[in-house]
Amino acid sequence: MSISETALTHDPFARTLQNHLTPTVTFFRSWLSWLPASLVSLLVLFLVGLVAAILSRLVTDRILMRIPGARRGAFVRSLTKSLRRPVRLTVVIMAMGLALPACGLHGDLLDSVTHLLLMTFVAVMGYGTIVTVRLISDAYLSRFSETDQDDDILARKHATQVRLLRRAAEILIGTLTVSAELMTFEPVREYGLSLFASAGAASLIVGLAARPILANLFAGVQIAMTQPIRMGDLIAFQGDWTWVEEITSTYVVLRSWDWRRRIVPIAYFLDTPFENWTYNSAELIGAVYLYVDYRAPMDRLRSKLEDIVRACPQWTGKDFSAQVADCNDQTMMIRVTASARTAIRSWDLRCEIREKIIQWMCEDCPEALPRNRFALAPVGNGEQQPAIPFTSATSTPGSLPYGPFSAPPAWASAAAPAGRAMPDMPPPPPSAFRPL
Repeated sequence: MSISETALTHDPFARTLQNHLTPTVTFFRSWLSWLPASLVSLLVLFLVGLVAAILSRLVTDRILMRIPGARRGAFVRSLTKSLRRPVRLTVVIMAMGLALPACGLHGDLLDSVTHLLLMTFVAVMGYGTIVTVRLISDAYLSRFSETDQDDDILARKHATQVRLLRRAAEILIGTLTVSAELMTFEPVREYGLSLFASAGAASLIVGLAARPILANLFAGVQIAMTQPIRMGDLIAFQGDWTWVEEITSTYVVLRSWDWRRRIVPIAYFLDTPFENWTYNSAELIGAVYLYVDYRAPMDRLRSKLEDIVRACPQWTGKDFSAQVADCNDQTMMIRVTASARTAIRSWDLRCEIREKIIQWMCEDCPEALPRNRFALAPVGNGEQQPAIPFTSATSTPGSLPYGPFSAPPAWASAAAPAGRAMPDMPPPPPSAFRPL
């Protein structure tokens, strides 16, 4: 016995509907007697679906979409707007399924139409379930849309969890829908039962083939639970600042400061160490390094830096310091630290500190600017300018370089009269002077 015959036998509503539709089918067959009887039955079935679609559209657009109310009415309207397509398709399929036994179809054609309606119903149910999951998740995330997610760790935590779990649920629902579609075919059902019953080499091969997909899927679920990264986190990735722009079930989209996007497998963040600058808080301490002269007045410099930092709106007021962190043979290095709410504000704060302190040193404190100092060896009256040694013993007169701290060569001593320098001796080059 076919599916339609079983439904007609056990469903009294189907028998009642058949009794009411039989005169209509008979009228259409008499009016369209020049067409095959099966085609007339299909036309009647299509007419039933069209009437059901018009009625469902009337209910959704004319009644449910006009329900007043600021909260409940808005929720009903948004729910109707999101689910009206799957609901209309469900009403049409149910109406056609109930009218199918009364349309006069028989044999293989009746079974084919029944199977088609069943597959369509399963697909619409899967689509409606996915739309419902998206609607619920969006309604939950809308509670955090008005907050500043750059600073709100809780909002980014919930956004990451909901989006990852939503994608996992969509993949699961899609897999179950396709499986249910395939199970409506008798050969596929028998093959699936035999595959699950054997649980042998075929299952092992399928598992190995799907290993990368399953690994990324499980990694996404693990990241949703443990959350080493979240939506909007600032991550140091391969020497660049990157923000987590999107987390999917298989990869993560990282946006750098120059708007480049990097696609990274999601399993990377479980297997490789990385820096998350906003794991517990978005606040950061930025450092500015200044190279000043040894004669720089540190008290004035520290006071001016404090005034500059206090005047910056990016400063949180929690941390400030100005200390001599290092020095070399010519300058000393001052490290200035200041706290900011986010990494972007920390960058702006550091740039503003550099600009203002450099301007202040040039205008009001030039002695703090770095300098290079040199010493010149004094030469008394009647003394000869020391000559620069030659590079080899075979050097000839006029060869360079020479320096002020070496004895003159033999040819220079013999050629120069006592008490006078050589008239054709070139002046010493700048490299002859040594810095202190």
